[in-house]
Amino acid sequence: MKLKIPFRKQRKTVSVLRLSGLIANGARGQVNDQTLAPIIEKAFEKGNPSAVALLVNSPGGSPVQSSLIGSRIRRLSKEKNVPVLAFVEDVAASGGYWIAVVADEIFVDANSIVGSIGVISAGFGLHDLIARYGVERRVYTAGTSKSTLDPFQPENKDDVQRLKSMLEDVHETFKNHVNKCRGEKLCQEEDLFNGAFWTGQKAVELGLVDQIGHLDAIIKERYGDKVRIKHYGPKKSLVSRFGAKILNAAALLAEEKIAFARFGL
Repeated sequence: MKLKIPFRKQRKTVSVLRLSGLIANGARGQVNDQTLAPIIEKAFEKGNPSAVALLVNSPGGSPVQSSLIGSRIRRLSKEKNVPVLAFVEDVAASGGYWIAVVADEIFVDANSIVGSIGVISAGFGLHDLIARYGVERRVYTAGTSKSTLDPFQPENKDDVQRLKSMLEDVHETFKNHVNKCRGEKLCQEEDLFNGAFWTGQKAVELGLVDQIGHLDAIIKERYGDKVRIKHYGPKKSLVSRFGAKILNAAALLAEEKIAFARFGL
């Protein structure tokens, strides 16, 4: 039983939520709404925190999972009346930046990579390869669009146009989200939505983030040297080290390395 001593000054608590890695659905990674939902809830509720800090280090990934995570954080911030501060480590790009902008303030290192407000879809065309080896592929569908973007068939202009239209829809949603969250802070004299990315220092000038600053220093400056910092994040189970999950983890690691490599990391 914990006794409360009258007139004793209580230490403030800040919850730190680590969001690190590729943003992908539950079968492919740890940065997704299914995995993080209970952790995010706990970060806002446990210990009556004075603030929740997001420690972001992500090259992006699924726009749906980015939206779900960001919406959950924003909703809990309003419900609990708890401010959210985002701290960017190496990179907050694409979906990583989508999540970061839900914070009330965004802090970066001068050398962090920020931005990449765009949408991408990539694949391979293998029809020439299988033809070279005399492989005949047989596909039967009900529905004229069922085999859209089949990598084993020549590229179809209608399929490409349909895909580009979908990408534009998602891009428009992304732009609206950033404009809603950052508003008048954004520089109006430069195109920030063309998929480009910048260093943290430049991102401050463009209004994509608020200022240069690191988690420990800012938290202590805001909430005192004796602030209690509690870290939250997904934990790897013992079982995940064995069997098929090893292969899944290896595939995810390779995918993450490719995604981070786009930003020289």
